[in-house]
Amino acid sequence: MSRITRKKILFKPKNQAPIFAALGDETRLSLIAKLCGGKPYSISQLTKGTELSRQAITKHLSVLEKVGIVRSLRIGRESLFEFDSEPIEEIKEYLNQISKQWDQTLLRLKSFVENET
Repeated sequence: MSRITRKKILFKPKNQAPIFAALGDETRLSLIAKLCGGKPYSISQLTKGTELSRQAITKHLSVLEKVGIVRSLRIGRESLFEFDSEPIEEIKEYLNQISKQWDQTLLRLKSFVENET
């Protein structure tokens, strides 16, 4: 299978939909913002400064972990969570591909309209 064919398979919308769904929540976005600094955080550290319970934070982290944006590390009795940028990079490539397709479509439309007048 060629590289181009593999990329097309990778960029199918249904492969990306769970990531978009996980990012569609304000609380999860704020958790990602905290975790983007590169430092792992415990649930209690992530709960600090919010009105959410540790259980609620755990549920949000579980959603993010399921789609691969966050991964957990066990250190002693404590679970630490860290950001994994790979799924975000895949989404970025997907959006760039869609953007290029729209640019090409708009250029064809412009060319058509200019040639018709």
